[in-house]
Amino acid sequence: MDKKICVYAISKNEIKFVERWFNSVKEADYICVLDTGSTDGTFEKFKELGVITEQKIYKQFRFDTARNDSLKLVPEDADILVCIDIDEVFESGWAEKIKNNWKESTSRMRYRYTWNFNEDGSEGIVFMADKIHKNKEFTWKHPVHEILVPIKNQNYETIDVPTIQVNHLADVTKSRSSYLPLLELSVKEDPTDDRNMHYLGREYMFHGDYNKAITTLLHHLSLPSAKWDAERSASLRYIANCYSKKEDKENQEKYLLLSILECSNMRESYFQLATFYYEQKDYLKSAFIFEEMLKIKNKELNYISSPVCWGSIPYDYLSLCYFELKKYDKSFYYISQALNFEPNNERLKNNKKIIQNYLKI
Repeated sequence: MDKKICVYAISKNEIKFVERWFNSVKEADYICVLDTGSTDGTFEKFKELGVITEQKIYKQFRFDTARNDSLKLVPEDADILVCIDIDEVFESGWAEKIKNNWKESTSRMRYRYTWNFNEDGSEGIVFMADKIHKNKEFTWKHPVHEILVPIKNQNYETIDVPTIQVNHLADVTKSRSSYLPLLELSVKEDPTDDRNMHYLGREYMFHGDYNKAITTLLHHLSLPSAKWDAERSASLRYIANCYSKKEDKENQEKYLLLSILECSNMRESYFQLATFYYEQKDYLKSAFIFEEMLKIKNKELNYISSPVCWGSIPYDYLSLCYFELKKYDKSFYYISQALNFEPNNERLKNNKKIIQNYLKI
């Protein structure tokens, strides 16, 4: 018997995205949306489109409660559940790919997720997301940055299907002011959770509370469960960012060096340290670190991987460094590499002409 797929979501004041989202998920057998208090016609529009929908207004909103309540709308005979937010869209053919790859032993499926796009339309941060799961086997946990956790079976099977593509087309005008108090609540509820401790430290940094950010991020690093080297390295970079804002160059450099030692197989820490040296006009150190960074050829598919490390900018910096060091042949090589990424960039083209004059070619 063919497996039945149910897409489920929560919504609030998403009227401008409703039809785009609906058209991307209508390959599903069922579509369920719990509205959490829309006043712009979102709830009514979903009803008009035939979506299984209810409205529930929360005195104290938290994402895990709302998502678990949205699961209550799912029909009993749905086999595979797909949680996709209203500002996200599937590329067509996704439902067939789920059904073709799903096995009896499968409990969860990961897919390719583009979190943002660059100004030129190219992909920004890309990672494998995991919000496709078997019905009645998972529940949502944490007030914000919520995750799916198994109800009983801890040793479930997850399969990767990178041909399934979801694009995040975020509303940049939407407030994220609720995130900080919800993260504080999350950490209070579970002070041993390393993931949300990391997110809380990052959120303090975003809010400009640098002392709290440093303390929280150091606490994240001290937790026994904080074992993912990429996230630990990111915490160290955020600490460096905080010291930069506090104009403490010594600690900024120290924590950037520590971030490389923590995770030496990703480009992000090298990039940040190299730009730090460039800003200090230490062009030799900057060039050396950029060169080391470029030796890393494997781009990790995780949310920490930054697209800036994989485009023209590292080559641009290297060209500038070598120009300052009067190594014009190397400067010319790297400006040419930068132009391979951005052939129409007028500044890069002008820089190339200047370097050519020094080389007399």
